[in-house]
Amino acid sequence: MIVPLSHFLLLGAILFCIGLYGALTRRNAVGILMSIELLLNATNINLVAFSRFISPEQGTGQIFAIFVMALAAASVAVGLAIVI
Repeated sequence: MIVPLSHFLLLGAILFCIGLYGALTRRNAVGILMSIELLLNATNINLVAFSRFISPEQGTGQIFAIFVMALAAASVAVGLAIVI
């Protein structure tokens, strides 16, 4: 059974909204960093979903998702270093 693209986009939109709400309402740095991670993970879900449904033979969405994960890890490391 194939899951339609709209389900992935809905999941990504819900996660993005939760992350945006968390980033705007949190006061501590760790909570804001976790919310930003949620925003980036929602973006990764959308990238992989579009890549899978538009051109399944190419891995461009997965490659961009790996770059986003590397960017997220670097931003968390910098943010925690600033906090500490």
